[in-house]
Amino acid sequence: MISSKRYQLISILAEQGDNYISGQMLSERLQISRTAIWKHMNELKKDGYQFESAPKKGYRLIKKPDNLNESTIKWGLKTNWLGKQIEFQESMTSTQDIAHDLARKGAAHGTVITTNNQLRGRGRMDRTWHSDNDGGIWMSLILRPDIPPHQASQITLFVAVTLVESLERHTGLDIQIKWPNDLFINGKKISGILTEMQAELESIQYLIIGFGINVNQSMEQLPSEINKRSTSLRMESDNNWDKLTLIQQLLHDFEKAYELYFETGFEPIKQKWLKHAYKLHELVHVKTFQEEYDAEIKGIYDDGALIVTKRNGDDERIYSADITW
Repeated sequence: MISSKRYQLISILAEQGDNYISGQMLSERLQISRTAIWKHMNELKKDGYQFESAPKKGYRLIKKPDNLNESTIKWGLKTNWLGKQIEFQESMTSTQDIAHDLARKGAAHGTVITTNNQLRGRGRMDRTWHSDNDGGIWMSLILRPDIPPHQASQITLFVAVTLVESLERHTGLDIQIKWPNDLFINGKKISGILTEMQAELESIQYLIIGFGINVNQSMEQLPSEINKRSTSLRMESDNNWDKLTLIQQLLHDFEKAYELYFETGFEPIKQKWLKHAYKLHELVHVKTFQEEYDAEIKGIYDDGALIVTKRNGDDERIYSADITW
């Protein structure tokens, strides 16, 4: 974790813009010695920050790094609680696995885990998520909501709606939600969401919300077995996206939407989900553990279950299934 003093130092220097601030003033505001300030600056230089010093004037920040790391995500992040603690590693096995480990050790609500290269990313039903490259956003969030375990199924749908609205707002692309946890653009997968939890009978100890978003990959960078059914923001927009800015925007939008969800309930989320639902009112193939059949997607229940109508006219409530077409 980045030192709190180091983060405060970045913030103070950023506030100054092109103006200098004296070492004495920094020392007083941070309540540390000028030697300590110099040491913090040297550490920040290793992350790519550039400073300028001038006699009798002090210091100013002249360049922030473009690379993704804990300090760059925090600097400029406009949230109250989400992302105040960030676990970043250039490479890790799985953000979900790291998140579970941190959550069991007491990591705070709103802790963010992210990486440039996820070596063993996984999705629903323990399927592989191809994320061993720096072209996407690979992230997990630790949440500790005061809700009963049965309500957790709504969270996956909430996350899908929130990501869709945020990505559409910042990219201008039209994005749809394939039940229960995938985001699609022009019939191809752009993102997957994985919700896991540790709970007791009546309370949730923690939720881990994981998601991967294909951002800047080209067709050649996607594995051959999925490149015909997957895509990226870059491929759909012909634009290379700044991942750092996108992450900060997503976290800001997520925090606002999360607080609104607990104020207004699930109904607004449900209506937004229906607005973005992939293959709504179309015939699809449903495969559950017990049976397979064709059915029309009609909507969702408040508990997150999918509503489908079979060819014989019977409605079915689905909690877990593969949906194809």
